[in-house]
Amino acid sequence: QVQLVESGGGLVQAGGSLRLSCAASGRTFSIDYMGWFRQAPGKEREFVAAINWRSGTTYYAGSVKGRFTISRGNADILVNLQMNSLKPEDTAVYYCAGRPIGNVGGYLAAYDYWGQGTQVTVSS
Repeated sequence: QVQLVESGGGLVQAGGSLRLSCAASGRTFSIDYMGWFRQAPGKEREFVAAINWRSGTTYYAGSVKGRFTISRGNADILVNLQMNSLKPEDTAVYYCAGRPIGNVGGYLAAYDYWGQGTQVTVSS
């Protein structure tokens, strides 16, 4: 099992920046992809970004490409999400997730491990 805990959410004005981090414990060696997802009120959870933990290859949703950067952490922090030029439509609960080796695909069901989420609110 892997335990994930997000941090770094908060309230920011449009155009501002936030950095989210995801700490991990447990069988982290069993993970090959780390991803960030978000869920706004009344909407389904959606993909934001992902990184191949070994190669460093990154993937982004079109709505955040060029504004958000996912990166590998060190020590207990598995992954970070730097969010710049934030917009009100980025307001959501952000979740980090881990995809175990052997699972395939970039959709939610491929990720077995989830954090509890951190709230990001962008005011206009």
